[in-house]
Amino acid sequence: MNGISNMYGNTIGMMERSLDFLWTKQGVTTNNIANVDTPGYKSKYVTFEETFQRRLAAASGTGDGRQIKQAIAGASTVIHETTGETARLDENNVNADAEMVELTRTALQYQYGLNSVNSDITRLRTAIKGQ
Repeated sequence: MNGISNMYGNTIGMMERSLDFLWTKQGVTTNNIANVDTPGYKSKYVTFEETFQRRLAAASGTGDGRQIKQAIAGASTVIHETTGETARLDENNVNADAEMVELTRTALQYQYGLNSVNSDITRLRTAIKGQ
């Protein structure tokens, strides 16, 4: 994959990090849904974009391609617990409807990301074959 990454610059690396985030987000969301009836359970959420953008902006400012690759490779997801939001007597704060919407949105974003990577690889194969 490293040779392909060099051909496409940082695109595939960025998509890889994004897909990792979406995969983690999907897992956290399904875990929230599974615990919708667990007393005292606090919903969790995942962050990635803000940290990723900050790291990328800082690395881009240097103009060094290696630092940009390191910023992309070093980006990671952070799982947080929602606190202080409880509307139920059992202290559970999971909103099943909102979680289902988020699960659907994440699945669509993941599929879009996979399609994007597949399109990039298909274009590379076409260029290699000369067709």
